[in-house]
Amino acid sequence: MSKTCQITNRGTRSGGSLARRGLAKKDGGVGIRTTGHNKRTFQVNVQRKRIWVPELGKHVRVRLSARALKTVQKNGAYATLLKAGLIKPAGKRSS
Repeated sequence: MSKTCQITNRGTRSGGSLARRGLAKKDGGVGIRTTGHNKRTFQVNVQRKRIWVPELGKHVRVRLSARALKTVQKNGAYATLLKAGLIKPAGKRSS
């Protein structure tokens, strides 16, 4: 299973890190120099959560980022999960 948030669809991103060494000119050195570049990955903070949805009267298991968890707390579980397409609208029963 990939490290992807089910609500925001954010996943692992690639980037780089710079290694810098030296003494600043104002401190009597020759200045800070870049001495290396390295590829690295930025992981999303994904949590497995069991969220109670009162409108449905049941729990829903989701993998979401810490950012998405704050969104759920702000906007409500039902509205957020419905917008993300993880649940179906309450009260719509097919016969």
